[in-house]
Amino acid sequence: MSTWWNENVPAFVVVGRVNAGKSATLATLLEVDDDAVLRVSPTPGETTRVQALPVIYDGEEWIRFLDTPGFQQPLEAMREIRRLAGSREPGLEDLRVFVESRSEDFPDETRLLEPVLKGAGVLYVVDPAKPLRDEFLAEIEILRWSGRPRLALLNPQADAAPYLESWREKLGTAFNLTRTFDAHGAKYEERRKLMLALLHIEERHADRIGRVLEAMDAEWAQRREEAAEALVDFLEKALTLRSSDGIDERDEGVPARKERKRQALVEEYFQKLAEMESACLEKWLRIYRHHLIEADADPVRHRGLDLATEETWRKYGLNRWQLALAGAGVGAAAGAAFDLGVGVHSLGAGTVVGALGGGTAAFLKGGKLPELKVDFGGARLKAGEGRALVVGPPASPNFPWVLLDSMLVRYAAMLERAHGRRDRARLDAAAGASRVRELAGGPRAILQKWFTSCLKGKPDRSREPEVFRVLLVLLGGSENGGE
Repeated sequence: MSTWWNENVPAFVVVGRVNAGKSATLATLLEVDDDAVLRVSPTPGETTRVQALPVIYDGEEWIRFLDTPGFQQPLEAMREIRRLAGSREPGLEDLRVFVESRSEDFPDETRLLEPVLKGAGVLYVVDPAKPLRDEFLAEIEILRWSGRPRLALLNPQADAAPYLESWREKLGTAFNLTRTFDAHGAKYEERRKLMLALLHIEERHADRIGRVLEAMDAEWAQRREEAAEALVDFLEKALTLRSSDGIDERDEGVPARKERKRQALVEEYFQKLAEMESACLEKWLRIYRHHLIEADADPVRHRGLDLATEETWRKYGLNRWQLALAGAGVGAAAGAAFDLGVGVHSLGAGTVVGALGGGTAAFLKGGKLPELKVDFGGARLKAGEGRALVVGPPASPNFPWVLLDSMLVRYAAMLERAHGRRDRARLDAAAGASRVRELAGGPRAILQKWFTSCLKGKPDRSREPEVFRVLLVLLGGSENGGE
Protein backbone atom coordinates (compact mmCIF):
# COMPACT_ATOMS: atom_id res chain seq x y z
CA MET A 1 0.00 0.00 0.00
CA SER A 2 1.28 3.48 -0.81
CA THR A 3 2.67 5.34 2.19
CA TRP A 4 1.03 8.54 0.94
CA TRP A 5 -2.47 7.07 0.73
CA ASN A 6 -4.98 6.38 3.50
CA GLU A 7 -8.44 5.13 2.59
CA ASN A 8 -9.92 6.74 5.69
CA VAL A 9 -8.60 10.25 5.09
CA PRO A 10 -9.94 12.56 2.34
CA ALA A 11 -7.14 13.63 0.01
CA PHE A 12 -6.56 16.41 -2.50
CA VAL A 13 -3.82 16.08 -5.05
CA VAL A 14 -2.04 19.24 -6.24
CA VAL A 15 -1.10 19.10 -9.92
CA GLY A 16 0.03 21.45 -12.65
CA ARG A 17 2.97 22.37 -14.81
CA VAL A 18 6.49 22.37 -13.41
CA ASN A 19 7.07 25.60 -11.41
CA ALA A 20 3.43 26.68 -11.56
CA GLY A 21 3.63 27.08 -7.79
CA LYS A 22 2.25 23.75 -6.54
CA SER A 23 4.63 23.35 -3.63
CA ALA A 24 4.51 27.06 -2.78
CA THR A 25 0.71 26.89 -2.66
CA LEU A 26 0.83 23.99 -0.24
CA ALA A 27 3.54 25.64 1.86
CA THR A 28 1.44 28.78 2.29
CA LEU A 29 -1.82 26.92 2.86
CA LEU A 30 -0.29 24.62 5.49
CA GLU A 31 2.19 27.18 6.92
CA VAL A 32 5.32 25.21 6.13
CA ASP A 33 8.46 27.27 5.50
CA ASP A 34 10.89 24.42 6.15
CA ASP A 35 12.47 22.87 3.04
CA ALA A 36 13.11 19.70 5.03
CA VAL A 37 9.33 19.24 5.17
CA LEU A 38 8.25 20.70 1.84
CA ARG A 39 10.76 21.76 -0.78
CA VAL A 40 9.94 24.95 -2.67
CA SER A 41 12.42 25.56 -5.46
CA PRO A 42 12.60 27.22 -8.89
CA THR A 43 14.50 24.21 -10.20
CA PRO A 44 12.41 22.30 -12.75
CA GLY A 45 11.36 18.85 -11.62
CA GLU A 46 12.10 19.45 -7.94
CA THR A 47 9.10 17.35 -6.85
CA THR A 48 9.75 13.86 -8.22
CA ARG A 49 7.40 11.78 -6.11
CA VAL A 50 4.04 11.95 -4.37
CA GLN A 51 4.41 13.49 -0.92
CA ALA A 52 1.66 13.40 1.70
CA LEU A 53 1.10 16.54 3.79
CA PRO A 54 -1.46 15.82 6.53
CA VAL A 55 -3.71 18.38 8.20
CA ILE A 56 -3.70 17.42 11.88
CA TYR A 57 -5.65 18.97 14.75
CA ASP A 58 -5.81 17.60 18.29
CA GLY A 59 -3.65 14.67 17.24
CA GLU A 60 -6.03 13.50 14.51
CA GLU A 61 -5.53 13.73 10.75
CA TRP A 62 -8.62 15.20 9.13
CA ILE A 63 -7.58 15.62 5.49
CA ARG A 64 -4.33 15.44 3.55
CA PHE A 65 -2.79 17.11 0.55
CA LEU A 66 -0.59 15.30 -1.95
CA ASP A 67 2.24 17.15 -3.64
CA THR A 68 3.11 15.61 -7.02
CA PRO A 69 5.47 16.01 -9.96
CA GLY A 70 4.31 18.48 -12.56
CA PHE A 71 3.13 17.60 -16.04
CA GLN A 72 6.10 17.05 -18.35
CA GLN A 73 4.52 15.62 -21.52
CA PRO A 74 0.85 16.61 -21.39
CA LEU A 75 0.24 16.67 -25.16
CA GLU A 76 1.78 13.27 -25.70
CA ALA A 77 -0.03 11.86 -22.66
CA MET A 78 -3.37 13.23 -23.88
CA ARG A 79 -2.88 11.65 -27.31
CA GLU A 80 -1.98 8.30 -25.75
CA ILE A 81 -5.05 8.32 -23.49
CA ARG A 82 -7.25 9.13 -26.47
CA ARG A 83 -5.69 6.26 -28.39
CA LEU A 84 -6.44 3.91 -25.50
CA ALA A 85 -10.06 5.11 -25.41
CA GLY A 86 -10.56 4.58 -29.13
CA SER A 87 -13.72 6.24 -30.41
CA ARG A 88 -15.10 6.82 -26.91
CA GLU A 89 -14.76 9.96 -24.80
CA PRO A 90 -11.89 9.10 -22.43
CA GLY A 91 -12.84 8.50 -18.82
CA LEU A 92 -11.46 7.34 -15.48
CA GLU A 93 -10.91 3.75 -16.63
CA ASP A 94 -8.83 4.92 -19.60
CA LEU A 95 -6.65 6.94 -17.19
CA ARG A 96 -6.27 3.78 -15.11
CA VAL A 97 -5.07 1.77 -18.12
CA PHE A 98 -2.69 4.60 -19.02
CA VAL A 99 -1.17 4.66 -15.52
CA GLU A 100 -0.80 0.88 -15.34
CA SER A 101 0.71 0.44 -18.80
CA ARG A 102 2.67 3.59 -19.64
CA SER A 103 4.58 4.49 -16.45
CA GLU A 104 7.97 4.05 -18.13
CA ASP A 105 7.18 6.46 -20.98
CA PHE A 106 5.24 8.96 -18.83
CA PRO A 107 6.68 8.69 -15.28
CA ASP A 108 5.52 12.13 -14.07
CA GLU A 109 2.05 11.99 -15.57
CA THR A 110 1.38 8.50 -14.18
CA ARG A 111 2.63 9.50 -10.70
CA LEU A 112 0.38 12.53 -10.49
CA LEU A 113 -2.62 10.56 -11.75
CA GLU A 114 -2.20 7.71 -9.24
CA PRO A 115 -3.89 9.60 -6.36
CA VAL A 116 -6.68 10.70 -8.72
CA LEU A 117 -7.39 7.07 -9.54
CA LYS A 118 -7.56 6.28 -5.83
CA GLY A 119 -10.23 8.94 -5.31
CA ALA A 120 -8.39 12.17 -4.49
CA GLY A 121 -9.91 15.52 -5.40
CA VAL A 122 -7.87 17.77 -7.70
CA LEU A 123 -6.25 21.18 -7.11
CA TYR A 124 -4.92 22.39 -10.42
CA VAL A 125 -2.41 25.25 -10.06
CA VAL A 126 -1.64 27.53 -13.02
CA ASP A 127 0.29 30.74 -13.56
CA PRO A 128 -2.01 33.21 -15.39
CA ALA A 129 0.99 35.21 -16.58
CA LYS A 130 1.55 32.47 -19.15
CA PRO A 131 -0.58 32.16 -22.30
CA LEU A 132 -3.09 29.35 -22.59
CA ARG A 133 -1.04 27.11 -24.89
CA ASP A 134 -1.90 23.65 -26.22
CA GLU A 135 0.08 21.99 -23.42
CA PHE A 136 -2.16 23.56 -20.80
CA LEU A 137 -5.29 22.63 -22.74
CA ALA A 138 -4.08 19.03 -22.73
CA GLU A 139 -3.62 19.10 -18.93
CA ILE A 140 -7.12 20.48 -18.47
CA GLU A 141 -8.60 17.75 -20.65
CA ILE A 142 -6.77 14.95 -18.83
CA LEU A 143 -7.99 16.19 -15.44
CA ARG A 144 -11.53 16.68 -16.75
CA TRP A 145 -11.61 13.06 -17.92
CA SER A 146 -11.02 11.91 -14.33
CA GLY A 147 -14.47 13.12 -13.24
CA ARG A 148 -13.10 13.86 -9.75
CA PRO A 149 -14.00 17.06 -7.81
CA ARG A 150 -11.76 19.73 -9.30
CA LEU A 151 -10.66 23.17 -8.06
CA ALA A 152 -8.51 25.38 -10.29
CA LEU A 153 -6.15 27.84 -8.60
CA LEU A 154 -4.85 30.88 -10.46
CA ASN A 155 -1.51 31.58 -8.81
CA PRO A 156 -0.09 34.88 -10.15
CA GLN A 157 3.69 34.82 -9.79
CA ALA A 158 4.23 38.32 -11.17
CA ASP A 159 2.59 41.73 -10.88
CA ALA A 160 1.02 41.35 -14.30
CA ALA A 161 -1.26 38.47 -15.28
CA PRO A 162 -2.26 39.35 -18.88
CA TYR A 163 -3.97 36.04 -19.57
CA LEU A 164 -6.02 35.89 -16.38
CA GLU A 165 -9.43 36.22 -18.01
CA SER A 166 -8.75 33.72 -20.78
CA TRP A 167 -7.57 31.22 -18.15
CA ARG A 168 -10.60 31.88 -15.99
CA GLU A 169 -12.98 31.38 -18.93
CA LYS A 170 -11.41 28.10 -20.01
CA LEU A 171 -11.10 26.68 -16.50
CA GLY A 172 -14.71 27.53 -15.80
CA THR A 173 -15.81 25.00 -18.42
CA ALA A 174 -13.76 22.11 -17.01
CA PHE A 175 -13.56 22.64 -13.23
CA ASN A 176 -16.13 22.79 -10.45
CA LEU A 177 -14.65 26.02 -9.10
CA THR A 178 -11.92 28.50 -10.05
CA ARG A 179 -10.20 30.67 -7.45
CA THR A 180 -7.25 33.07 -7.33
CA PHE A 181 -4.63 32.26 -4.69
CA ASP A 182 -1.31 34.10 -4.43
CA ALA A 183 1.05 31.53 -2.95
CA HIS A 184 3.60 34.23 -2.12
CA GLY A 185 1.22 36.73 -0.56
CA ALA A 186 -1.89 34.99 0.80
CA LYS A 187 -2.85 35.84 4.40
CA TYR A 188 -4.96 33.83 6.81
CA GLU A 189 -8.30 34.89 5.33
CA GLU A 190 -7.21 33.81 1.82
CA ARG A 191 -6.03 30.47 3.17
CA ARG A 192 -9.33 29.98 4.93
CA LYS A 193 -11.26 30.79 1.75
CA LEU A 194 -9.25 28.19 -0.14
CA MET A 195 -10.11 25.55 2.45
CA LEU A 196 -13.75 26.61 2.22
CA ALA A 197 -13.62 26.16 -1.56
CA LEU A 198 -12.68 22.50 -1.00
CA LEU A 199 -15.86 22.14 1.02
CA HIS A 200 -17.85 23.43 -1.94
CA ILE A 201 -16.41 20.93 -4.43
CA GLU A 202 -16.24 17.85 -2.17
CA GLU A 203 -19.55 17.41 -0.36
CA ARG A 204 -18.77 13.80 0.49
CA HIS A 205 -16.26 14.99 3.08
CA ALA A 206 -18.13 18.08 4.26
CA ASP A 207 -17.95 17.04 7.92
CA ARG A 208 -14.20 16.62 7.92
CA ILE A 209 -13.45 19.79 5.96
CA GLY A 210 -15.89 21.71 8.17
CA ARG A 211 -14.00 20.41 11.20
CA VAL A 212 -10.75 21.69 9.71
CA LEU A 213 -12.25 25.14 9.20
CA GLU A 214 -13.46 25.25 12.80
CA ALA A 215 -10.06 24.13 14.06
CA MET A 216 -8.27 26.72 11.89
CA ASP A 217 -10.41 29.51 13.34
CA ALA A 218 -9.96 28.31 16.92
CA GLU A 219 -6.22 27.97 16.51
CA TRP A 220 -5.89 31.40 14.90
CA ALA A 221 -7.80 33.03 17.76
CA GLN A 222 -5.60 31.21 20.27
CA ARG A 223 -2.46 32.41 18.49
CA ARG A 224 -3.67 35.99 18.63
CA GLU A 225 -4.29 35.63 22.36
CA GLU A 226 -0.82 34.19 22.91
CA ALA A 227 0.67 37.05 20.89
CA ALA A 228 -1.26 39.59 22.99
CA GLU A 229 -0.04 37.97 26.20
CA ALA A 230 3.55 38.19 24.97
CA LEU A 231 3.03 41.85 24.05
CA VAL A 232 1.60 42.75 27.48
CA ASP A 233 4.56 41.05 29.12
CA PHE A 234 7.06 42.87 26.90
CA LEU A 235 5.52 46.32 27.39
CA GLU A 236 5.42 45.92 31.15
CA LYS A 237 9.04 44.81 31.33
CA ALA A 238 10.17 47.52 28.90
CA LEU A 239 8.40 50.37 30.69
CA THR A 240 9.55 49.29 34.15
CA LEU A 241 13.11 48.71 32.98
CA ARG A 242 15.83 50.59 34.87
CA SER A 243 19.60 50.27 34.97
CA SER A 244 21.47 51.52 38.01
CA ASP A 245 24.92 51.65 39.57
CA GLY A 246 26.37 53.09 42.77
CA ILE A 247 28.34 56.33 42.91
CA ASP A 248 31.20 56.69 45.40
CA GLU A 249 33.10 59.76 46.48
CA ARG A 250 35.65 59.44 43.68
CA ASP A 251 32.85 59.47 41.10
CA GLU A 252 31.30 62.55 42.71
CA GLY A 253 34.60 64.41 42.62
CA VAL A 254 35.43 63.57 38.99
CA PRO A 255 32.59 64.50 36.58
CA ALA A 256 34.19 62.51 33.75
CA ARG A 257 34.02 59.30 35.83
CA LYS A 258 30.40 59.96 36.65
CA GLU A 259 29.60 60.56 32.98
CA ARG A 260 31.34 57.35 31.95
CA LYS A 261 29.20 55.41 34.41
CA ARG A 262 26.10 57.09 33.07
CA GLN A 263 27.03 56.22 29.49
CA ALA A 264 27.69 52.60 30.49
CA LEU A 265 24.25 52.44 32.09
CA VAL A 266 22.70 53.91 28.94
CA GLU A 267 24.32 51.14 26.89
CA GLU A 268 23.15 48.53 29.38
CA TYR A 269 19.60 49.91 29.32
CA PHE A 270 19.25 49.76 25.55
CA GLN A 271 20.86 46.33 25.41
CA LYS A 272 18.33 44.98 27.92
CA LEU A 273 15.48 46.66 26.06
CA ALA A 274 16.59 45.05 22.79
CA GLU A 275 16.82 41.64 24.45
CA MET A 276 13.28 41.99 25.82
CA GLU A 277 11.97 43.02 22.44
CA SER A 278 13.79 40.19 20.71
CA ALA A 279 12.28 37.66 23.14
CA CYS A 280 8.77 38.89 22.29
CA LEU A 281 9.38 38.88 18.54
CA GLU A 282 10.90 35.41 18.63
CA LYS A 283 7.90 34.13 20.57
CA TRP A 284 5.62 35.58 17.90
CA LEU A 285 7.64 33.87 15.17
CA ARG A 286 7.26 30.54 16.95
CA ILE A 287 3.53 31.06 17.44
CA TYR A 288 3.04 31.74 13.72
CA ARG A 289 5.51 29.05 12.54
CA HIS A 290 8.02 31.28 10.83
CA HIS A 291 11.59 30.01 10.62
CA LEU A 292 12.99 32.23 7.86
CA ILE A 293 12.33 35.59 9.54
CA GLU A 294 14.76 37.10 12.02
CA ALA A 295 13.71 39.42 14.83
CA ASP A 296 15.06 42.92 14.18
CA ALA A 297 16.04 43.89 17.73
CA ASP A 298 19.20 45.97 17.80
CA PRO A 299 20.28 48.10 20.78
CA VAL A 300 21.76 50.64 18.38
CA ARG A 301 18.38 50.98 16.71
CA HIS A 302 16.79 51.42 20.12
CA ARG A 303 18.82 54.51 20.86
CA GLY A 304 16.45 56.15 18.46
CA LEU A 305 14.12 53.21 17.76
CA ASP A 306 14.98 54.01 14.16
CA LEU A 307 12.88 57.01 15.01
CA ALA A 308 15.64 59.48 15.79
CA THR A 309 14.38 62.01 13.29
CA GLU A 310 11.52 64.42 13.80
CA GLU A 311 9.80 63.01 10.71
CA THR A 312 9.57 59.48 12.07
CA TRP A 313 8.49 60.64 15.51
CA ARG A 314 5.65 62.39 13.79
CA LYS A 315 4.92 59.15 11.92
CA TYR A 316 4.81 56.74 14.87
CA GLY A 317 3.09 56.83 18.23
CA LEU A 318 0.30 59.26 19.03
CA ASN A 319 0.20 62.78 17.66
CA ARG A 320 0.31 65.68 20.12
CA TRP A 321 -3.43 66.15 20.34
CA GLN A 322 -3.97 62.44 20.99
CA LEU A 323 -1.30 62.51 23.68
CA ALA A 324 -2.99 65.51 25.22
CA LEU A 325 -6.35 63.74 25.33
CA ALA A 326 -4.80 60.53 26.68
CA GLY A 327 -2.75 62.44 29.25
CA ALA A 328 -5.75 64.45 30.43
CA GLY A 329 -7.09 61.34 32.10
CA VAL A 330 -3.88 60.78 34.02
CA GLY A 331 -3.25 64.28 35.38
CA ALA A 332 -0.37 65.02 37.67
CA ALA A 333 0.51 61.31 37.79
CA ALA A 334 1.96 61.70 34.32
CA GLY A 335 4.33 64.33 35.63
CA ALA A 336 5.41 62.07 38.49
CA ALA A 337 6.12 59.29 36.03
CA PHE A 338 8.11 61.73 33.97
CA ASP A 339 10.30 62.57 36.98
CA LEU A 340 10.92 58.91 37.69
CA GLY A 341 12.02 58.44 34.11
CA VAL A 342 14.44 61.32 33.86
CA GLY A 343 15.92 61.49 37.36
CA VAL A 344 17.13 64.68 39.05
CA HIS A 345 18.21 66.24 35.76
CA SER A 346 14.54 66.99 35.07
CA LEU A 347 14.60 69.41 38.05
CA GLY A 348 11.02 68.44 38.89
CA ALA A 349 9.71 69.77 35.58
CA GLY A 350 7.43 66.78 35.11
CA THR A 351 5.59 67.38 38.37
CA VAL A 352 5.26 71.09 37.66
CA VAL A 353 3.71 70.68 34.22
CA GLY A 354 1.71 67.72 35.47
CA ALA A 355 0.09 69.97 38.03
CA LEU A 356 -1.09 72.15 35.16
CA GLY A 357 -2.94 69.15 33.79
CA GLY A 358 -1.85 65.85 32.30
CA GLY A 359 -3.12 66.85 28.87
CA THR A 360 -0.99 70.01 28.82
CA ALA A 361 2.08 68.05 29.92
CA ALA A 362 1.63 65.47 27.21
CA PHE A 363 1.11 68.17 24.59
CA LEU A 364 4.26 70.06 25.61
CA LYS A 365 6.51 67.00 25.85
CA GLY A 366 4.98 64.79 23.17
CA GLY A 367 7.22 65.98 20.39
CA LYS A 368 10.45 65.65 22.33
CA LEU A 369 12.95 63.71 20.23
CA PRO A 370 14.83 60.73 21.66
CA GLU A 371 18.26 62.20 21.01
CA LEU A 372 17.29 65.16 23.25
CA LYS A 373 16.30 62.86 26.07
CA VAL A 374 19.85 62.32 27.26
CA ASP A 375 18.68 63.14 30.78
CA PHE A 376 16.58 60.03 31.22
CA GLY A 377 19.41 58.83 33.50
CA GLY A 378 20.44 60.76 36.56
CA ALA A 379 21.88 60.65 40.08
CA ARG A 380 19.46 60.57 42.98
CA LEU A 381 19.43 59.50 46.60
CA LYS A 382 17.86 56.10 47.25
CA ALA A 383 16.60 55.58 50.78
CA GLY A 384 19.10 53.63 52.85
CA GLU A 385 21.41 52.91 49.93
CA GLY A 386 23.47 56.03 49.48
CA ARG A 387 23.81 57.66 46.12
CA ALA A 388 23.03 55.75 42.94
CA LEU A 389 22.91 56.52 39.25
CA VAL A 390 19.67 55.33 37.67
CA VAL A 391 18.60 55.40 34.04
CA GLY A 392 15.13 54.60 32.87
CA PRO A 393 12.76 55.14 29.95
CA PRO A 394 13.08 58.09 27.58
CA ALA A 395 11.31 61.18 28.86
CA SER A 396 8.71 61.65 26.13
CA PRO A 397 5.23 60.40 27.07
CA ASN A 398 5.07 59.18 23.49
CA PHE A 399 7.75 56.56 24.20
CA PRO A 400 5.30 53.76 25.20
CA TRP A 401 3.15 54.47 22.15
CA VAL A 402 6.12 54.48 19.78
CA LEU A 403 7.32 51.24 21.35
CA LEU A 404 3.88 49.68 20.88
CA ASP A 405 3.66 50.99 17.32
CA SER A 406 7.00 49.47 16.38
CA MET A 407 5.78 46.08 17.61
CA LEU A 408 2.43 46.32 15.81
CA VAL A 409 4.12 47.24 12.53
CA ARG A 410 6.34 44.19 12.76
CA TYR A 411 3.44 41.97 13.77
CA ALA A 412 1.63 43.00 10.60
CA ALA A 413 4.78 42.44 8.51
CA MET A 414 5.11 38.94 9.97
CA LEU A 415 1.52 38.06 9.08
CA GLU A 416 1.97 39.38 5.54
CA ARG A 417 4.84 36.97 5.01
CA ALA A 418 3.54 33.87 3.20
CA HIS A 419 5.13 30.56 4.15
CA GLY A 420 5.57 29.71 0.48
CA ARG A 421 8.44 32.20 0.28
CA ARG A 422 11.95 30.91 0.83
CA ASP A 423 14.00 34.11 1.06
CA ARG A 424 15.18 35.14 4.50
CA ALA A 425 13.93 38.41 5.96
CA ARG A 426 14.08 40.63 9.02
CA LEU A 427 11.10 42.17 10.79
CA ASP A 428 11.53 45.85 9.98
CA ALA A 429 10.06 48.43 12.35
CA ALA A 430 10.59 51.17 9.76
CA ALA A 431 7.96 49.77 7.40
CA GLY A 432 4.33 50.72 7.61
CA ALA A 433 2.43 53.56 9.21
CA SER A 434 1.25 54.22 12.76
CA ARG A 435 -1.44 51.87 14.01
CA VAL A 436 -2.01 53.26 17.50
CA ARG A 437 -3.34 56.53 16.08
CA GLU A 438 -6.39 54.67 14.82
CA LEU A 439 -7.27 53.62 18.35
CA ALA A 440 -10.46 55.12 19.80
CA GLY A 441 -10.35 57.42 22.81
CA GLY A 442 -11.62 54.91 25.35
CA PRO A 443 -9.10 52.15 24.63
CA ARG A 444 -6.38 54.80 24.30
CA ALA A 445 -7.13 56.06 27.81
CA ILE A 446 -6.98 52.50 29.17
CA LEU A 447 -3.52 52.00 27.74
CA GLN A 448 -2.30 55.44 28.84
CA LYS A 449 -3.25 54.81 32.48
CA TRP A 450 -1.54 51.45 32.44
CA PHE A 451 1.53 52.88 30.70
CA THR A 452 1.77 55.54 33.41
CA SER A 453 1.63 52.96 36.18
CA CYS A 454 4.38 50.96 34.48
CA LEU A 455 6.56 54.04 34.03
CA LYS A 456 6.20 54.66 37.76
CA GLY A 457 7.56 51.16 38.35
CA LYS A 458 4.27 49.91 39.77
CA PRO A 459 2.19 48.25 37.02
CA ASP A 460 -1.52 48.38 37.79
CA ARG A 461 -2.45 44.68 37.73
CA SER A 462 -6.15 45.46 37.93
CA ARG A 463 -5.99 47.08 34.49
CA GLU A 464 -4.23 44.19 32.76
CA PRO A 465 -7.42 42.39 31.60
CA GLU A 466 -8.58 45.62 29.90
CA VAL A 467 -5.12 46.20 28.45
CA PHE A 468 -5.07 42.64 27.11
CA ARG A 469 -8.41 43.14 25.37
CA VAL A 470 -7.29 46.43 23.79
CA LEU A 471 -4.07 44.85 22.50
CA LEU A 472 -6.06 41.89 21.20
CA VAL A 473 -8.13 44.30 19.10
CA LEU A 474 -4.99 46.07 17.87
CA LEU A 475 -3.41 42.77 16.80
CA GLY A 476 -6.63 41.80 15.05
CA GLY A 477 -6.57 45.08 13.14
CA SER A 478 -2.98 44.41 12.09
CA GLU A 479 -4.08 41.08 10.60
CA ASN A 480 -6.28 42.98 8.17
CA GLY A 481 -3.72 45.60 7.26
CA GLY A 482 -5.03 48.01 9.88
CA GLU A 483 -8.50 48.16 8.37
